[in-house]
Amino acid sequence: MALWDRVKESASTMQTQLMAKKNDLKSGAFRDASMAMCALVAAADGTIDPSERRRVAQLIATNEVLQNFPADDLQRRFDDNLGKLTADFDFGKVGVMQEIAKAKKKPAEARAVIQIGIVIGGADGDFDKTEQAVVREACYTLDLPPHEFDL
Repeated sequence: MALWDRVKESASTMQTQLMAKKNDLKSGAFRDASMAMCALVAAADGTIDPSERRRVAQLIATNEVLQNFPADDLQRRFDDNLGKLTADFDFGKVGVMQEIAKAKKKPAEARAVIQIGIVIGGADGDFDKTEQAVVREACYTLDLPPHEFDL
């Protein structure tokens, strides 16, 4: 199977798993952690291009799991996290990881946050090494084994 097909299949599998847990993913901790994860993946390579912003905005607007929350609130939280990362990536990353860590108490939420990171990373068909590295780092922050997500 070609890499592109594996990325698409993995993102699709993650989305299916997220949908199965939709009713369990309504907490503020999940909301905050998922938007932090989206920002972290979007900024992973050090630049945030307009297509990455559009992909995340599209995910926020269309992802059924995230429809548990008002889209404008999610967008604001995403933009706030992105602002921290663009101002100073290393310093901003500390704050963003603290947001991601909010999901640590509930394993289903923690896994869902990682799955959202993989969905965002694979949305363009190229879940590249820098995106994989920040999602792997988030796994450690959430006390989840990266190999569980093929990272």
